Amino acid sequence: MPPGLSSAMTMKRIQREIADIKKEDLGEIKLAPTDSNMHIWKGCIPGPQGSVYEGGVFEVEIVLPADYPFSAPKVLFKTRIYHMNISEQGNICIDILKQNWSPALSLFKVMLSLSSLLTDPNPRDPLVPSIATQYIRNRKQHDATARQWTETFALPKPPPPPPVPVEAPPSPKPTKGKGKKRAEPRPPTTAESSSSTIRPTRSAAAASSSAATASTSAQSDIISLDSDEEMEGPPSGKGKKRKRGDAPPATASAPDAGEVVDLLGNSEEEREAASAKKKRTRKPPSRAGRQPAAAASSSRRPVQQLGDVIVIED
Repeated sequence: MPPGLSSAMTMKRIQREIADIKKEDLGEIKLAPTDSNMHIWKGCIPGPQGSVYEGGVFEVEIVLPADYPFSAPKVLFKTRIYHMNISEQGNICIDILKQNWSPALSLFKVMLSLSSLLTDPNPRDPLVPSIATQYIRNRKQHDATARQWTETFALPKPPPPPPVPVEAPPSPKPTKGKGKKRAEPRPPTTAESSSSTIRPTRSAAAASSSAATASTSAQSDIISLDSDEEMEGPPSGKGKKRKRGDAPPATASAPDAGEVVDLLGNSEEEREAASAKKKRTRKPPSRAGRQPAAAASSSRRPVQQLGDVIVIED
């Protein structure tokens, strides 16, 4: 048969088997061609229930020849299995894949035959004679080893857990506290800043003016003279002169600015007695003696204007 005609027939057969597989109920068996090559198929056979291979999933690879379906496909076990008719390399010893192959068989029927081979192995035509001998002589040991291989090599991997959606953290609810939050200071506006600048200036001016008034009052003292002593001249008693800058006696409190300093006795009777005593013991001054007193009085007037204080006490 020409190769071109054989290839066209092979592709037509492959397309028909794909359509048949979609119609068939394969159960847990999976079979489909690869995306890159229509002549290479992949399949999975679950371990039959009740067999020593239960719970395992065995992957197989099927390679179709160029003259398929006139030649049997080549089937390999990709998963290791402890079976007398399947070698460690994955080769399979089954009659439908050798001399009993027929173009009437399909890939779906091949998968069903392999599943039946797992349930009922053929010790009369073994591919691994040692396993066949154990199967016949020590079936219990054979089954234990087959289960151990299934758990080691054929158990399906657990599927990855689905991604957990990450939820946004809830926004914190405002707590109703008893206390009150202190408001932050508001930045001053242009008008407020200008008024605050003017106020200290006015207060400073007022303070300076009051200080100047106090100093002027302190410097301008009042001369207090006794009425009898103005005409008589300087007294000859215990009188004291207080000059500018002299500190007041420690026992008396300092007078306030503008206050008249009176160093005489507080009692009216004492002042009258002192005045009468002077009149008895002192002669009236002559005119010549009055002139110096008048001159002294006239000379003291400019001192009064300059702010000097002279207090005469008897």
